Amino acid sequence: MPNRVDDPSLGVVDTRTSLVRPGLRTPRAAAIAGIIFSILLICSLWLLWRSVPVDPLEAGSWLHTHSRRVSLALNFVPFAGVAFFWFLGVLRDRLGQREDQFFATVFLGSGLIFLGMLFVAASAMGGLILAYSAASGELPGSATFAFARAFTYNVMQIYALKMAGVFMITTSTLALKTNLTARWIALLGYALAALLLVGSGYLDWVLFIFPAWVLLVSLYILIDNLRESRSATADQRA
Repeated sequence: MPNRVDDPSLGVVDTRTSLVRPGLRTPRAAAIAGIIFSILLICSLWLLWRSVPVDPLEAGSWLHTHSRRVSLALNFVPFAGVAFFWFLGVLRDRLGQREDQFFATVFLGSGLIFLGMLFVAASAMGGLILAYSAASGELPGSATFAFARAFTYNVMQIYALKMAGVFMITTSTLALKTNLTARWIALLGYALAALLLVGSGYLDWVLFIFPAWVLLVSLYILIDNLRESRSATADQRA
C-alpha cells in the first residue's frame, strides 16, 4: 500500500510504495506434520520391534530372516525426521510472543538432540544391513556386530528416549504457562515423560510413548486451529 510522507516545512507530499510484504503465516493445517511424524515413527518402530530381538547381545539371527523388513523400517526414519522439524515449527509458531526463552531453549535443544540420535541409531542399524549384504557369513556373531548392535541399542533405547522425555517435560511446562494445549494433555505429558525417563532401557514398549504423545498433541492443535478458523469465518459473515 502507498505510504504518504508529508513535510510541512516544504509543503511537499510524497507518495511511496511500500516494499515490505506481509510475513508468511503458518497454515492452520500444519499440525498434520506431527501426525505424519507419529505415524511414520510408529510404523518404523513396530517393524523393528517385530523383527529385531530386544537383547542387544543376541547373535544376529534376524539378519537372515528379517533384513528386508528392517530396511523398510529404516527408510521411514528420514521422512519422520523431516516431519518432526515441521512439528517443532508448528509449536513455536503457536507459542508466538508467549515463548519463554529458557524453556524454549531446552524445548528446541532436546527436540533436535532427539532427532539427531534417532538418525544416528538408524544409520548404525543401516550400516549393519549393508555390512551383512557384503559379508553375510562373517558378520553375525562377530565382535563388530556386537559393538554395532549394542551401540544402536544404547543410542536409541537410552539416550534418545531420555531426550524425548526432556522434550515432553519442557513442552508440557510451556503448555501450562501459555495454554499451548489443554491442561490435561500437559499433565499427561508429565506422567508419560516420567515413565519414559525411568523405563527406557528396561521396558521395550516405551519406545511408542513419544510418537503417541506427539500424535495426541498434533490432533489437539489441528482440531483447535480448525475450530478457530470456522469461528473466524462465522464472525466475518456476521
